[in-house]
Amino acid sequence: MSDAIRVLSTLALKGAVHSLAGRYQTAGGARIDADFAPTLALLERLRVGEAADIVILTREGLNEVAREGRVAAESCVDLARSWVGIAVKAGAAHPDISTEAALRAALLGARSVAYSRLGAIGILFAKLIERLGIASEINAKAQIIPQGFTAERLVTGEADLAVQQISELKQVGGIEVVDPIPRQLQTPAVFSAGRMAATNRPAEADRLLRFLASPEAAPALRASGLEP
Repeated sequence: MSDAIRVLSTLALKGAVHSLAGRYQTAGGARIDADFAPTLALLERLRVGEAADIVILTREGLNEVAREGRVAAESCVDLARSWVGIAVKAGAAHPDISTEAALRAALLGARSVAYSRLGAIGILFAKLIERLGIASEINAKAQIIPQGFTAERLVTGEADLAVQQISELKQVGGIEVVDPIPRQLQTPAVFSAGRMAATNRPAEADRLLRFLASPEAAPALRASGLEP
């Protein structure tokens, strides 16, 4: 049997989990075997029986699997919140996105905008461009990816702007985060973790949960673009 603790995590925590894994093991914890995907994809994998010791999802997603009995509700802990931002290719001019009007102009002025079809952020952005009255114009030139990191389309030159959670944008090299979308236009995502009810390593799972929610983990969360 592997001595690793199995973690299924939303993509937004990928940078932080990678950063913290070695520190946790050095402090005497188990090796972390982590797999990353969007929350909706992870929910589907859990429902068809994929095994793990800990899951890190949006708070809404974690509540859902806790209600289903797959996650021990008493173990659930909030880790961080994340805002949606916009990025450009490294060295490119940073557009003004500080107000609703400026954001609208920046999106319309871009040759192409990359955003994700899957997950809460894709839904939020689709609703936002509808609200701004520019959905048809943006979607006519958009790079809409099924899942993954939208900023990769900046590096390849397929898009001028990429929209995603800041913690996900920052995981792609060769790009620069401009700023968050104006906060009055969005609600931050809250990411939470919990112990799988079927784990055979509950004590180690609880130890890792305590570490991820501790002040010791906060700097790595901040460095990855999250707010502890």
